Amino acid sequence: MTTTTSRGRRRAPTRIERAAGRAAALQKPRVILALLLLLALTSVMLLDGYLRAEVGGDQRVRTGAASGEVPDDVLDGGPILTFRSGRATTVSVPDKTIALTFDDGPNPTWTPQVLRILREYDVPATFFLVGSMVSRYPGIVEDMVQQGDEVGIHTFTHVDLSYQSPARVRREMTQTQLALAGAAGITTTLFRAPYSSETDAIDDYSWPVYKELGEDGYTSVFVDTDSDDWKRPGVSKIVKWATPKAGKGASVLFHDAGGERSQTIEALPKYIEKMKAEGYTFTTISGVLQKQNAAARGTTAASGTTGTTGGTTGTTGGSPGTPGEQPGGLPDGTGGTGGTGDRLQAAHREATGVTLYEGKALIAAVTLAEWTVPTLSVGLMVVGVAVLGRFGMMLLLARRHHRRRNRRRFSWGPTITRPVSVIVPAYNEKECIANTLKSLAKSTHPIEVIVVDDGSTDDTSEIARAAATSLGMTNVRVIRQENAGKPAALNNGVRSASHDIVVMMDGDTVFEPEAVHHLVQPFANPQVGAVAGNAKVGNRDTIIGAWQHIEYVMGFNLDRRMYDLLRCMPTIPGAIGAFRRDAVLEVGGMSDDTLAEDTDITIAMHRAGRQVVYQEHARAWTEAPGSLKQLWSQRYRWSYGTMQALWKHRGSLTDKGPSGRFGRVGMPLVVLFQIVTPVFAPLIDVFTVYSMIFIDFRAALLAWLAVLGIQLGCAAYAFRLDREKYRYLLMMPLQQLAYRQMMYLVLIHSCITALTGGRLRWQKLKRTGEVGTPAGVSR
Repeated sequence: MTTTTSRGRRRAPTRIERAAGRAAALQKPRVILALLLLLALTSVMLLDGYLRAEVGGDQRVRTGAASGEVPDDVLDGGPILTFRSGRATTVSVPDKTIALTFDDGPNPTWTPQVLRILREYDVPATFFLVGSMVSRYPGIVEDMVQQGDEVGIHTFTHVDLSYQSPARVRREMTQTQLALAGAAGITTTLFRAPYSSETDAIDDYSWPVYKELGEDGYTSVFVDTDSDDWKRPGVSKIVKWATPKAGKGASVLFHDAGGERSQTIEALPKYIEKMKAEGYTFTTISGVLQKQNAAARGTTAASGTTGTTGGTTGTTGGSPGTPGEQPGGLPDGTGGTGGTGDRLQAAHREATGVTLYEGKALIAAVTLAEWTVPTLSVGLMVVGVAVLGRFGMMLLLARRHHRRRNRRRFSWGPTITRPVSVIVPAYNEKECIANTLKSLAKSTHPIEVIVVDDGSTDDTSEIARAAATSLGMTNVRVIRQENAGKPAALNNGVRSASHDIVVMMDGDTVFEPEAVHHLVQPFANPQVGAVAGNAKVGNRDTIIGAWQHIEYVMGFNLDRRMYDLLRCMPTIPGAIGAFRRDAVLEVGGMSDDTLAEDTDITIAMHRAGRQVVYQEHARAWTEAPGSLKQLWSQRYRWSYGTMQALWKHRGSLTDKGPSGRFGRVGMPLVVLFQIVTPVFAPLIDVFTVYSMIFIDFRAALLAWLAVLGIQLGCAAYAFRLDREKYRYLLMMPLQQLAYRQMMYLVLIHSCITALTGGRLRWQKLKRTGEVGTPAGVSR
């Protein structure tokens, strides 16, 4: 054993070290940002589900309830219910007058057609709008109000308010007012309850709701004549059923949404022409109230019976849940801040202040949800198909790889028996370095060992020398250098190597006796420039260790079989890999441009025209991180380093030959399956939970179990190829639920770091030395 010390004046910090403090300071905010991003996407999904009545939806409809507490004059009264001065009052539509009303809109297909017909015939109408639809199609509502039509509230999610709590009732009203404020800059005093009809249908459960809303200033509107157009009985019947009897006035109900409304669109012009021919005039609900007020004072208000009376007058700066101070909104014509004396008020109030801005914020949030959720759905579908395709491709190619490499006649060429150099970079590896050297002492292949101590602050060098002496290893050299990072340590080892093939391993890794011999055999093929070995997790008896064991066997080694056949291997593991020494020097050695020097050098080999292969029989055992904090640190470095390496070698996309093959085959696969897919993985889980709770529990659960079953099948096959015990697969469901979320946060963290330009140094994980010789590892 010899010892070489490389010392000199204290060097200036490397650029990686200079940025380490800045990157560490940014780490916590990046994690918080990643969590906030996931929370924001979850919130967007919940908002979208609420708009579609998937979240908080209530399909109950009350029928047949008693009405003993409802006053008889209300049950027998007109279709407009006000609570002037706290007293229930009904108003009927005057003879030869029609208050044309539409429910359930707006709808992007049918409502614009209805508005066009009304505009052509110069007929006003009152639209009772569902708040969730208003927030989704604000432009239609704005056109409606500008055209002079009147709007009222039909709740936010179209629920039967008689089943709802007072808080839910107020929320339904407030949210719809906000939607109207954001869409058209108004609020309204008019309300029609979903599933309501004539006043004689008011029951003891709905009556308290109408009273409460009346006290808040709302005018509740019912129906005299129902076209029943929702039944789609035919155009002639719709016209017939919507016609009042014996010249009576009526509040007439049509629908501009809630289903297929082509018959309504066809019937509406015929109905308007018929009614006008019979001497009827059309007005809004406000027009009816204005005419009733004028009649009560013994005056005429003919201008309120026709034309467009739904314009905006008055203002409100109060709560969006209450339309104004005036009970009933219109009957006495004295309320509201926009008028004085006998000036009559329309149902609309101008939205101002907080109400207006909250309404615009609601519309913006809904617009975001309307674009985001479908886009995510399509993206997840694409990713899902890609993932399933990847599983199929992995299984097919892994099976072919295994059969090809394990045939009796398979050979890389003449057996390589000449000595090779094993480079062990070490930084504070006092717990592990002795076990590493002990495993190398049992190597069946002739080797020289070069331990490069990268400025350790513990006794790594002394322990290495002592272990080599006690093991009788005269082929060990210990080189000490100032701390310069793992790439510099490896380069030092390559320059000091005596042989043409160099094997690189980590200081916490132990080799099986045959590992080096198997690892170097592919170099019998002169086209091979580098070989990836089979890294195993040694400390796999903890939950975190078992998760990583599954990932190593399935995610890494199964992938490498696939990449080997595709000739686009992206990474030679730092724990066990071999290179032609001249090939390493030809590409400039190990670079410190990235945190993933193993990925960087592997891609550089491809770009230099060298073939990179996978040798499954060359096994090494490494100590995986034992805590979530250490795991985070390691995977953060891996994922960020991979992004750096891909960006560094982006020129391979347009190269020719082996370099172009990697750029156009390997690089897209790495981006798709190591970056894009893991980022979307938590969203798949969120969509699954969302579907289980709000849509179809059984279907969502079966879909999740089906995907899990496919993953288990792939993992079981990978375990079979590597001759691993299947019991660790019992941890896979929990791994999918917890481990995947952590990897998402790590990836988001890495993406943010890449965008902000942060850099990290060679990170040292805490080691325990629990991975001893391979023979001592429980498999």
